[in-house]
Amino acid sequence: MTDTHPSASPDQPRDDADSQSQPQPQPQPAREGGKPRTRRRAFLILGVVIAIAAIVWAVFHFLLAKPEQETDDAYVAGDVVAITARDPGQITAIHADNTQTVKAGAPLLDLDPATADVALASAEAELARAVRATRADISKVSESGAAVVQARAQLSAAMADYARRQGAAAQGAISGEELAHAADAVKVARANLNLATSQQAQSRSAVQGTDTSTNPAVLAAAAAYRRAAITRSHMHIVAPIDGVVAQRTVQIGQQVAPGTPLMAVVPLDKVWVDANFRETQLKDLRIGQPATITADMYGGDLVFHGRVIGVGAGSGNAFALLPPQNASGNWIKIVQRVPVRIALDPRELNRNPLRVGLSVNATVDTADLNGTRLGRAASQAYGRKPTDGSDPAVEARIRQIIAANR
Repeated sequence: MTDTHPSASPDQPRDDADSQSQPQPQPQPAREGGKPRTRRRAFLILGVVIAIAAIVWAVFHFLLAKPEQETDDAYVAGDVVAITARDPGQITAIHADNTQTVKAGAPLLDLDPATADVALASAEAELARAVRATRADISKVSESGAAVVQARAQLSAAMADYARRQGAAAQGAISGEELAHAADAVKVARANLNLATSQQAQSRSAVQGTDTSTNPAVLAAAAAYRRAAITRSHMHIVAPIDGVVAQRTVQIGQQVAPGTPLMAVVPLDKVWVDANFRETQLKDLRIGQPATITADMYGGDLVFHGRVIGVGAGSGNAFALLPPQNASGNWIKIVQRVPVRIALDPRELNRNPLRVGLSVNATVDTADLNGTRLGRAASQAYGRKPTDGSDPAVEARIRQIIAANR
């Protein structure tokens, strides 16, 4: 039997020789040993780049960058002008709704004027009656003057008659009783003269120094008419300023009482920013320093410009409903924030209006330290609105009533 094991094959020595003559592969550890050196070199380069970048940032941030203070704890604030009922009434018309813009003097609401119209008509009649009564009082002055003249003439006649009777009595022509009657007539005439003089003084006191239009009774009636006219004007509610209507809370047919909130008007062209800076940021803040504002509503590409116009009188905690009591033993010191008011450019607000309560980022340029630390002197934020009591139409109507009944 022939053995087929490989070791007995005649070709085995040749295979060993071929395997020894072929080149052997290079060992792997020599190639793998180069990777750590390459990795260390990459980390070294990365570290150098980071260090250079940090140095460049520090130079620009601390040496070349302009001084400024920034906070993202800032919000848009503005006036919310409350529209309230000044007299009771029932809502009959609503002329403006939420989100709609109105101009000063534009109609907002109407209340039922029926009761106010009746009161106004009653006040008009009372004014006419006062004018007529004053005219009658003026006539009484002339009447009382005539009564005085008449009483004075009667006294003169009685005194003359008494003098004649005295002469006749001295000659025995008349009796003593007739002389006594003549003396009594003089006393009565003198009393009538005193009464007429008193009545004349009384009638004069009611109208002395006045005329029909300036008599106290007429002035009181005119004031009552103005009050009724003012109440009537309150039935038609108009916008006090330009703005956007918000917070409408009434409906048609609702009965409202005096002081009931009806709606609000927000002047979006006069909003400002309340930026709550940390107390450690207030050292270089001055009134008048320029500020830049970016709103989350528009993103960082749109920048608003403004100026610092005031710094709050205290931190937020100081005016909280329950201010901290640091003497109670449980005090923990934390950095406080103080509101800083920044006025915005009205032209930019007209192009890109902001809404009250929006979140913004505020940055104040603190390079100029010439400004004051306290806010500017108080000034009138809005012009004085004419009162309802000086309505020219009402005054013209009062003059017409007086002239018609004079």
